[in-house]
This record gives sequence, structure tokens and C-alpha cells, in this order.
Amino acid sequence: MRKYLLSILFTLLYYASYSQNQLLYLPTAESLKKRPSPVWFDEAKLGIMITWGLYSVPAWAEPIGEPGKFDWPYFYKHNPYAEWYYNTLRISGSSTQQYHEKTYGKNFSYYNFIKEFNKKTKKWDAYQMVEIFKNCGAKYLVLVTKHHDGFQLWPSKISSPFYQPFAMQAERDIVGELTSATKSKGLKMGLYYSGGLDWTFYQSPITNLWPDLFLSTPKSVAYAGYADAHYQELIHKYKPDIIWNDISYPEKGDELGLFADYFNTVPDGLINDRWSKHNELANFKTPEYKTSSFIEPHKWEVCRGLGYSFGFSKNETDKEMLSSDSLVRLLIDVVSKNGNLLIGIGPDASGEISSLQLSRLSDLGKWLNINGEAIYSTKPCQLAQMLSTDSIPLRFTQSKDATYLFILNPKKNKELKIKDLFMEKNTSVIRLDNNQLVKWQQDGEVLTLNLPIIESKMPIVLKIIPKIYFLIK
Repeated sequence: MRKYLLSILFTLLYYASYSQNQLLYLPTAESLKKRPSPVWFDEAKLGIMITWGLYSVPAWAEPIGEPGKFDWPYFYKHNPYAEWYYNTLRISGSSTQQYHEKTYGKNFSYYNFIKEFNKKTKKWDAYQMVEIFKNCGAKYLVLVTKHHDGFQLWPSKISSPFYQPFAMQAERDIVGELTSATKSKGLKMGLYYSGGLDWTFYQSPITNLWPDLFLSTPKSVAYAGYADAHYQELIHKYKPDIIWNDISYPEKGDELGLFADYFNTVPDGLINDRWSKHNELANFKTPEYKTSSFIEPHKWEVCRGLGYSFGFSKNETDKEMLSSDSLVRLLIDVVSKNGNLLIGIGPDASGEISSLQLSRLSDLGKWLNINGEAIYSTKPCQLAQMLSTDSIPLRFTQSKDATYLFILNPKKNKELKIKDLFMEKNTSVIRLDNNQLVKWQQDGEVLTLNLPIIESKMPIVLKIIPKIYFLIK
């Protein structure tokens, strides 16, 4: 009887340990579907994906272009993603294979880079890295904890079922150090994990999207248990604000159990949509190098590198990367359509970020420091995009009290005419970058804004109070 009463007591204490506002979720789709999506993610708008690992040592890929512009066999053989170095290395006749053999030798194993990576990361400063991302205006980070090569950036206690003659993890607890630094700066922390691919389990290279990619996902119970255990370790040790899975998840893995445990552990946590069986439970979609032409009904997050690679590629030059003004335009376009932008930044092996990436992040931060109220915590308008009468692209967001009009490609003209836009007589228009009132006039269905001469390529933002009316739907 005493044991029975103690059992009841411990159960009551367990449930009482959760706050009154926090629900307990069961590992069922029905239970998990009841969970509301946390609002912080929708308000954040901008995140940084940090892709950093063994591939950062050679830091080599062919900058051929974005995915989807080539047939898949060609894309994989000339893969512009530097983080896919090990896969491309194993494709016979690839430029990566030729580079590797010439630079390191034919018998130099990819995993020999572990020693160099650990040596390079000894002086890395997590707080310095986070400060860079905070200054660029990012509200959350997503760190690649394990990419497809199987190398881990945290001291996992989970052993691979396959014998490895070397440690498959970094000497420093990079996940832990970056998580602490990120949260100390007031940012949210997400963790990426390659659930569907691990090249230490399946070693044939991927040369085509179908069927190679599907066949390359490990099917064993051993791998499913390995991935499940890794996730449990990451969730309970680091309590990430996002778990960002990639490629898919083992069919024999416990997705529902993982989700329930995660949501009960991290009440405001989110999951993405790159799983196998239960993507309907995702908080957001994750298109890659793709945007939308309309306001998406469900939350989404486009991910892409500043160039053609997520990981650092020393072959990428200024011409392969988004310009600063293009980066700002991309952010505006995505946010106006109910999305977030997750920009891929690839540090070099020592954790340093290249000057080409830094300059763009700095320019983005300066623009957001002035115009951020039109981005953060806003909602899409009735209409996401329009063209002026002289074909200048326009975007819109709104807050509780104002509408924000973005002029994406400002020209050196003093008048901007927009058809099918209406403003009431008492409406004020303020240019955010100089806090000046803009004169305007309404002639029927045409709105004319009298702007000063514009010299910058950067988009400009007009704050309109009260809200405007669209005359078309």
C-alpha cells in the first residue's frame, strides 16, 4: 500500500512540475496535432544556418549554380554544395576527386580531416560568432550538428554500431558552446541533424536524385536506434528551440515518440517538414533555393546559401554570391508572403567567416537597424506584391497600426505611380530611412508618391498610417 501511495505521489509531482499553461503530449498524431504553433518563429523572420564541419577543411566545390537548373546526375557530379565534398569525391572522374587526389593524395581518407578540424577549432570563439549574427539582424541560429558524413559537433555518448578507427566527433563541444553563447545574446537556437543520410552507414555515392537518394538512406534497425538516441541526446542536453531534420528519417525510427518528448521538454520548440511519416505535424515548410509567388497559407522558411553552397567554398567569388541589395530584396519578398529567410553561412575550418559573407551580413544588419519595424513581427497584407506604373516591383507587410510599402528597385525619379491603391485624406506616409514625410496625391484609382531623388540600390520603405486599401484582389 505504501509503495502504491508513493507511486501516486511521484506521478502527481511529475505532472505538477509542468507549468499550468504547458500541455503534456502523447506520442500520437492526434495528441500532437492539438499543439499550437509558437508565435516567436513567425515574428523572428530571419535566421542563420551555420554549416560547419570536416568539409570546411578542403572547402572546395564547383560553383556551377543553384539546384534545379541542371539534370541531377550532372548536379551531383559537379555538386556546388561544399558540404557534399565526401560524396562528390567518391564519384569517378569528378573535379572534386581530381582536386582531392592532386592536393591530398589518392589514398588520403576524407576522415583524415578530423585531426585538422580539431586543430583549427582550438581558438574558435562562440560569442564572437554569435555577435556577428546578432548584428546582422538574425533572431535565431540553426547549427548543423551532424551532416551526411556522420561527423558530430558534440561529445555524443552514442556509439556507432560500426567500428571506426577514429573518433567521429569534434574535440570541443561546439553545439554546447554555441548554444550557450546564442541564448546569452537573446537569440533562439536551432539544431540541424541529418536524419536520413549517414555515409558511415551507407557508403556508395549518390549520383542521382532518384532512386539513389532513397536507396542511400540507411534502412537498418541499428541506424534507426542510433538516430533516435542522438536526437534524445540533443533534446535533453541542449533543449533546442528548433529541431531541423534533413533528407528524411528512418522508417523504423520513433518520430512520434521523439516529437512528444521534444514538445514536452521544450514548450516553445518547433520542428520542420523533412521527416518521413509525419510531416503534417511540422510547424513550417522548408523550400530550398525556392521562393513563392503568392502569400503562403502555412508558415514557411526558405533556406539557401549566400552563394551556391551552404558550407564554405573557397571557389565562390563575389559574382557567385547575392549582392547586399539582392539579399535585402529576398528577405522582403519572403516576409511579405508569410515566410522566414534562413541564410546559410559557412565558416572556414577555424570558425572564421569570409569577408565576402561578412560584408553582406553587415549591410543587411545596417538596413534592418533602420527598417526592421517593417519586417519583424509583421503580417502579410491582403496583397503581397504589385508593380508601379513604370514596372518597379513593390511588396507589402502590415502591423497593427500601419502598412509598410517596400520599393524593391528604387529609381532616380521623383514620382512613383501605383494603380489600384487607395489612401484616405488623413493618411501620412513616412520614409523610414530618413523619417521624412512623403507628399502624395490620389487621382481616382492611381496613387502618386512624390519621392526625393534616390541614389541607393537598397530597397526603401514607406510607413503608411492608417492602412491603405487595395482596389484589386
